[in-house]
Amino acid sequence: MRATKFLAPTLREVPAEAEVISHQLLLRAGFIRRTAAGVYTYMPLAMRVLKKIEQIIREEMDRQGGQEILMPILQPAELWQESGRWDVYGPELFRLKDRHERDFALGPTHEEIVTALVGGEVNSYKQLPLLLYQIQNKYRDERRPRFGLLRGREFIMKDLYSFDRDKAGLQLSYMKMHEAYTQIFQRCGLVFRPVEADSGAIGGSDTHEFMVLADSGEASVLFCQDKKCDYASNVEKAALDYEKPGAKEDLKPLAEKETPGCRTVEEVTRFLGIPPQKIIKTLLYETESEVVAALVRGDREINEIKLLNTLGCLRLELAGAKTVQRVTGAPVGFAGPVGLKGCTLIADPEVAMMTNGVSGANKENSHLMNVNLQRDYRVQIVKDIRMVQAGEPCPRCGSPLIEAKGIEVGQIFKLGSKYSKAMGANYLDESGQSHPIIMGCYGIGVTRTMAAAIEQNHDQDGIIWPAAIAPFDAVIIPVSTKDEAQVTLVEEIYSRLSAAGLEVLLDDRPERAGVKFKDADLIGYPLRLTVGSRTVVEKKVEVRVRRTGEVTVTDFESLENKVRELLLADA
Repeated sequence: MRATKFLAPTLREVPAEAEVISHQLLLRAGFIRRTAAGVYTYMPLAMRVLKKIEQIIREEMDRQGGQEILMPILQPAELWQESGRWDVYGPELFRLKDRHERDFALGPTHEEIVTALVGGEVNSYKQLPLLLYQIQNKYRDERRPRFGLLRGREFIMKDLYSFDRDKAGLQLSYMKMHEAYTQIFQRCGLVFRPVEADSGAIGGSDTHEFMVLADSGEASVLFCQDKKCDYASNVEKAALDYEKPGAKEDLKPLAEKETPGCRTVEEVTRFLGIPPQKIIKTLLYETESEVVAALVRGDREINEIKLLNTLGCLRLELAGAKTVQRVTGAPVGFAGPVGLKGCTLIADPEVAMMTNGVSGANKENSHLMNVNLQRDYRVQIVKDIRMVQAGEPCPRCGSPLIEAKGIEVGQIFKLGSKYSKAMGANYLDESGQSHPIIMGCYGIGVTRTMAAAIEQNHDQDGIIWPAAIAPFDAVIIPVSTKDEAQVTLVEEIYSRLSAAGLEVLLDDRPERAGVKFKDADLIGYPLRLTVGSRTVVEKKVEVRVRRTGEVTVTDFESLENKVRELLLADA
């Protein structure tokens, strides 16, 4: 490919709309252009990267026995109503009507479609197990699309669905996909970790996210400091074995104390001269059916995912000032469990084990001292609802946990019979008995993987593509396009490397060499081959490695082998 014939318009300035580095560089380097908020056109450079990621995915899916299909993006509401998700999925589901007023959705995922498909085609245990996958666009109406391709409204995704007779078969399919995902992200040249996660709106039991580790990641990951221990979890899922309390204090009498203007944990602890571990932090939430009071220790944060799962509700929002005033009789900052009525109380185990705690008095400018569960208040639920923090002990081996930032690029789920039971996808066993098919689903964000690769591989000059997914293996740059000898030699190098199966771009634009060098670094070609007057005289080509900046001078005759060697070293 020649640069003069290739659409790759680079920008010198950072677009104002771009917040994270991958968004900035994808725009600047001419990979994408914005069509609407969260919706992008993929330019030729991006398509070359995406096709390479997709090819790696296809090879690993096929290696595990996957069969590729293509399902419709436009999905009838009846299938979603049958599974029970039409009203549950929420506002992220793009809903529309056809000219006959029939409801449809743009597919954010395909559990319903594939379950209906297999339910109509599979009826015997002899047809199982089955692995079906596709790579196509998905649609989610994000409230606030941001971070470019990391949180968009239209994106490319690979989704595979497994169908088995029983849980043992599901476990085999699950581990096949775990292995396949590991191979995919390794082949893409990414540093990643599989972590325990929450299943969210997909549902099911066990699930793992595959996180690309990057400082710009929007998700927090906790993993064990001990390299021999493989424990890793996102903060939404992470849980601990709670330590038993030491010697209990004698219960002290409940007492009210004025705390003028003290609304936050920091203000209360400073005013009373107590540690935050003595505070019972009470936060009110609204669900679709009730108000809930969640209690955690003053030095902890509520984990809203755990709280939502504990309640089994569809909607969970922090209560507004009016609701707090109505339920507690006091403004925000003075809520407490004692005497609180008209709402469900949920306490974290640390609160349940607390003796002589301090809480809001449900009265402005007032707190209660020596608050104790059972004697002074009761709760309906005691459950882990807090965030685990770095430095706390690993639940498997006890070593300290380390926190890192990550970008989710894939997730695997054990669905069980959630969809097959609801939608009647059954099979007959050897005895003619009917059973629901046991399912799993497995997704990879293809466009998200491209963006995550940049978040992990860049410098001040631009992108540094891992060789396996780079748009081209190398760029060839003549120092002067007016020097006929250089142009002739460049054409020969271009022809030889192309004929050898290498993907090379010839930058034949009539620009200064410095401009071409800057564009090469911005776009991120793994190798830059420079042809100048020295090359003409000595038949030697300067080869620069983008990742390290290392420059070698290679004989013209051994150039192909040197290029392959350097690409292999960068893989």
